[in-house]
Amino acid sequence: MVDYAWLVPGAAVLWTLTSSFIANSSATLPGGRGPPMDLGRTWPWDGRRVLGASKTWSGFLFGTFFALPFALLQAYLILAYPQYQSIVPTFGPSVLAAVPLGVLLGMGPMAGDALGSFIKRRLGLGSGARAVLLDQLPFVLVPVGIGLVAFPATFVPVFGNWEGILWLVFFTLAFHVGFNWVGYQLGLKKVPW
Repeated sequence: MVDYAWLVPGAAVLWTLTSSFIANSSATLPGGRGPPMDLGRTWPWDGRRVLGASKTWSGFLFGTFFALPFALLQAYLILAYPQYQSIVPTFGPSVLAAVPLGVLLGMGPMAGDALGSFIKRRLGLGSGARAVLLDQLPFVLVPVGIGLVAFPATFVPVFGNWEGILWLVFFTLAFHVGFNWVGYQLGLKKVPW
């Protein structure tokens, strides 16, 4: 008999971050229309744009609000099927109570992506320039970091062990490459990374 216990941490990570992956990939759907998040301002210490033209309020808000219904659907499903709570975490005792966590899973990736852009601008990298790991990880590290503090009952069992961290890196890198390639092929992204 095959033991699939090693897949359980992966299922928990994927379940927890599904809305964050949706938020990050859907932020490109507005096509860069709308005002940039930095409103064209430059950082006083280096004279470069704070975030760059590719980080827009439309993408931030669209990614956040597009992901929220998925998080609430997950909250409903795990409460409706409690037999799976040993595999994936609940997002709260009710769907309404899951709203703050859902907002984090939608808004956190957008904030993390903006943080990554901020760091890239400080390093002198232009918008769309490739930066391995800096392009992939901040959008999940921000919601996970905040979640570990603000929602420990959900996040600590999932990410408080080495298996969860390995699955986090695996899914993030795999989905990031895949979604960006698809977005580039569809003309939603200027570069395939």
